[in-house]
Amino acid sequence: MYKLIAIDLDGTLLDDDKKIPIENLTVLRQLIDKGYKVVIATGRRYWEAKNFINIINRPIIILANNGNVVRNTEDDRMIITKYLNVENFKTLIAESKKLGLYPIIHVDDYENGIDLLVEMDKAHRMYHNYISKSEERCKEVEDYLEMTEDKILAVVYAGDKKDMESFHLYINERYPNTYSSHIMENIRIAEAMLEIMNPLGTKWQTLSEYAKRKGILKSEIIAIGDDNNDAEMVKNAGCGIAMKNASKSVKRVADFITEKDNNEAGVAFELKKILKV
Repeated sequence: MYKLIAIDLDGTLLDDDKKIPIENLTVLRQLIDKGYKVVIATGRRYWEAKNFINIINRPIIILANNGNVVRNTEDDRMIITKYLNVENFKTLIAESKKLGLYPIIHVDDYENGIDLLVEMDKAHRMYHNYISKSEERCKEVEDYLEMTEDKILAVVYAGDKKDMESFHLYINERYPNTYSSHIMENIRIAEAMLEIMNPLGTKWQTLSEYAKRKGILKSEIIAIGDDNNDAEMVKNAGCGIAMKNASKSVKRVADFITEKDNNEAGVAFELKKILKV
């Protein structure tokens, strides 16, 4: 019997217009009303994810920034945090600056209205349109290496896939077990995006920690996703589902693949079959 459903946002619950299809909305409301725990597991920051799912109109747990911060939408209460060590952060920044890479920093300053830090103007071409022109929760700092901020959730690089893969490999070989990292491919802003975080900051590690607190077994979890940061939770959940539009690495580890993609409410289609709603 399943008790918890973990669902990714982009490419999974959301369609390509970043809306939740009505079929997905209906099924999620029914499941929550029946007592299932629904967790939104996303690489997006909490504020952004909450705005996307407000339309569900039910209290939901959001596992944001790939598991580095977890909050309850009912009162924004913090449940879990996993920050990147400051010295490890500065090492990472120094290494990437040697290569001319310019990251966006995600921080946990939700209450003060700040989620993102940048060194240059947010519209700078090196950020690959990662930040919208209307973004208000972004703060410009003079130098990342001079920062005293200690609530760093993620360091995000966007650019050519070859550059992202090369730096990803370098960091993991040079600093083993220091960071958790993955490359995102199902994105529109660039060929690829590299996200680097606390070594324990993955969707699956945090999801399993949250489930354990609630007395829920791994076998009682359904996990649905589409991109490489979802692969671990899709692989390890009791029922791991890859979207029809998922990356190859996610499809490879899934128990099965949805018949419909994210634009066709594939989440609702599969959950209705599995949970008989």
